[in-house]
Amino acid sequence: MARRIFSLLLLIVLICTGCTDTYHETIPYKKVDFTIYPNDPMYWRLNTYGGYEYFTGGVSGIVVFRLDEWHFYAYDRACSHDWQNIDSWIWVHPNGIMLIDSLCGSTFNILDGSVITGPAHLSLRQYYTVYDGARLRVYS
Repeated sequence: MARRIFSLLLLIVLICTGCTDTYHETIPYKKVDFTIYPNDPMYWRLNTYGGYEYFTGGVSGIVVFRLDEWHFYAYDRACSHDWQNIDSWIWVHPNGIMLIDSLCGSTFNILDGSVITGPAHLSLRQYYTVYDGARLRVYS
């Protein structure tokens, strides 16, 4: 009996900790929900692994990065350090493995949005992605 209760409590804890919220300490919430077809020639940069495209939406636009055949990452282009400055934009660094803020120079890991170098201390706002082999949905 005690084992069943422990198992049930462990399951509840795992379910609750697995839930993520779209709350971000600095960047405000903006609803995002769009679908694209990455294999469409219009999105030619997303046709290859390591490719990326910029989209409108979110706070300062969205950058979508393709890691491999099935994995895509989407981040708001608002820097967690200076998101309110209209001259601040997140760009894919020329090395293709990190993101950089055009104004403050903060760099972020392209795989999880975490800070590599500051002055930013918080990661980028990341959006959810779902890919079914043809359509990519990006949403908050």
